[in-house]
Amino acid sequence: MPSRRDFLTTTSLAAGGFALAPLAACSREAPPAAAPQPQPASTATAAAAAAETPAPGAMLTRAIPSTGEKIAVIGAGTSGSYEVAMDSPEYEALKDVVRIFFEGGGSVIDTSPNYSNAEDVVGALLAQGGWRGKCFLATKLAADDRAALEAQWADSQRRLKTDKVELLAVHNLRNLGEALPYARELKEQGKTKYIGLTHYVESSHAELERVMRAEKPDFIQINYSVNAPQAAQSLFPAAQELGVAVMVNRAFDDGKLFAQAGSKPLPGWAAEAGVTSWSQMFLKFAISHPAVTVVIPATGKPERQADQLKAGHGALLTQAQQDELKAMFG
Repeated sequence: MPSRRDFLTTTSLAAGGFALAPLAACSREAPPAAAPQPQPASTATAAAAAAETPAPGAMLTRAIPSTGEKIAVIGAGTSGSYEVAMDSPEYEALKDVVRIFFEGGGSVIDTSPNYSNAEDVVGALLAQGGWRGKCFLATKLAADDRAALEAQWADSQRRLKTDKVELLAVHNLRNLGEALPYARELKEQGKTKYIGLTHYVESSHAELERVMRAEKPDFIQINYSVNAPQAAQSLFPAAQELGVAVMVNRAFDDGKLFAQAGSKPLPGWAAEAGVTSWSQMFLKFAISHPAVTVVIPATGKPERQADQLKAGHGALLTQAQQDELKAMFG
């Protein structure tokens, strides 16, 4: 089975308008805005501060069905955006990203040993910023035999600078027969509070639902977006029926939604939903489904992190508004 990384590489190269952009940027983040006109220093400073200020007030939370524990609905992914050199300007920017994230009410950070050095970067950022106590940390198991799984988990603990995580998921249902029992063992040992299953493409929804019904994990993670809403047909209702939390990936469809949006204005009703950008709109669409517990967009840009957090405030979208968006982008 191809990995999500292979999938993203293929689709990124095929996507019109994004072929010249770096993979991580085109697959995870909004394209940069048009270059601003020069401003006086004081005006520019104020504008930058405003762009990096999350919405006031508490973010919406959702309960994890298996325990009732509540988590903020806007989380953070790390594939691409957190795969940076530790001595790079991008790493320095991530220090501001995680500060804005936690100060803005975020808690869930999702990573994987398969995302090159992302676990190292996450571990360093949490340790250096003193954020571990605020973080609902999720990582994955993705290895092909028991010895490799044990070695991988030991390495994840070292890289993340922690002896336990909040969520440990089997990545893309890989080696399920060994990985899921091992995750259950680690849960019994107190090394993880929750276990889960993940995938990222529509063609695996049926298999994910079958395994979810058989194994009843605490979480599933799956793709869901305005132009790929198929998870709402059967997978989400099954999760609600079984009491399984849902983490949404690919809410921007690896950046393609921003190309589709282009210069389109937001719908006339956006203001009443508290939405001021397409990033917020796409995330608010995801969390407006009652089965969704958290959505995990990734960014390495402080201003985009602040913008994304704003999706967790204000009214959710009505069914009519969600249907309008699907018609616009489907």
